[in-house]
Amino acid sequence: MSGHSRWSQIKHKKGANDKKRAQLFSKLSKLISLAARKGANPETNMELKNAIEQARSFDVPNDNIERAIKKASDKSATQLEELSIEAIGPGGIALKIKAITDNRNRTIVEVKHILSENNSKLVPPGTISWMFNQKVSITDLETQNRIDKLFEALDDQNDVENVESNLK
Repeated sequence: MSGHSRWSQIKHKKGANDKKRAQLFSKLSKLISLAARKGANPETNMELKNAIEQARSFDVPNDNIERAIKKASDKSATQLEELSIEAIGPGGIALKIKAITDNRNRTIVEVKHILSENNSKLVPPGTISWMFNQKVSITDLETQNRIDKLFEALDDQNDVENVESNLK
């Protein structure tokens, strides 16, 4: 009966949940740090205020929020930047990927690797913007599964903040 104990099951579920929660906290902290570069006072910086409210809605501790704001004001710390990456996914869907990173080259390489593993490719900026006016629905189950796998892989990447597509 190896591996069938109740504690073992709880431990694995808790580990998976903790990992997802940590990734979410990391993404929200980066969002706060990026917004705090425009001003550390949430009363005068609406972008920061919205980022803090979003973090609080996911129960991010106040210490984490304050640390993210201080990180933005620390000039010796690495500065975060926002990237916008465009790609074509399985079934010809258009993807706009928003990432917040401290290392532009690393993030682009990692996203490109995820895309290539999932039958997708990067395209030059501005290439797919016209496709977002159209609605593309996928009826092929295999293509839909590949798209779901791609979205999950991109979501697991720490620097990726948001992924938009023209898919219904």
